[in-house]
Amino acid sequence: MNPQTLARVTGVLFLVTYITSIPAFFVFYAPILKDPGYITGAGPDTSVLLGAFLELLLIIANIGTAVALFPVLKRQNEVLALGFVTARVIESAFIAVGILSLVTVVTLRQEAAGADAASLTLMGQALVAVHDWTFLLGPGFVVGVGNGLLLGFMMYRSGLVPRQLAVLGLIGGALLCASGVAVLFGVVQQGGVEQSIASIPEFLWELSLGVYLSVKGFRRSAAVSEPARTATSELLAAV
Repeated sequence: MNPQTLARVTGVLFLVTYITSIPAFFVFYAPILKDPGYITGAGPDTSVLLGAFLELLLIIANIGTAVALFPVLKRQNEVLALGFVTARVIESAFIAVGILSLVTVVTLRQEAAGADAASLTLMGQALVAVHDWTFLLGPGFVVGVGNGLLLGFMMYRSGLVPRQLAVLGLIGGALLCASGVAVLFGVVQQGGVEQSIASIPEFLWELSLGVYLSVKGFRRSAAVSEPARTATSELLAAV
């Protein structure tokens, strides 16, 4: 695959992360996240399991974006490129733990019939809290480091995308990390107005990057440079 093919694959995968993550969190997980007594109620289990399936696809797309970009980015800075891949994997690990916590609630609701309702409710709330923390530490912090700061810097330095777009990534990453730390120490409320506003630049950066790469690919002047050609040659040799 040449750099333009890698770019378009990356763009499509970034868009897939939106298609899978937004419905999973805001629609399919809504019953279990908003109802403290879900584990003892009738519960729309199918909705939660569908959300879990979408997040499994999200994990695949997350790692796919890193794998597709690595052959090109490593020619700019191999250490930072590896850091981006690692951050993507860590983010996906947090998401996986969050999935496990919610499907465990579903399993307990289905198989713990006759158990003490108060104990079940407490356990269900604890598992939902685990999901909330994984969401904060993964998509709410690690994404800022990997997708925002590291990827934004490498895109800015390489010129593979317009630098104004890459600056948005740097700003978004810094704000997302700062808001994540603020939530961690109780300065602002998780999911509150402050954190939501701080997440907007990162949201726009990743969405814009996905659209730009899907439609236009890398900027040709940067993609045909020696580092990009070398990256392509090494990729072909490895295959």
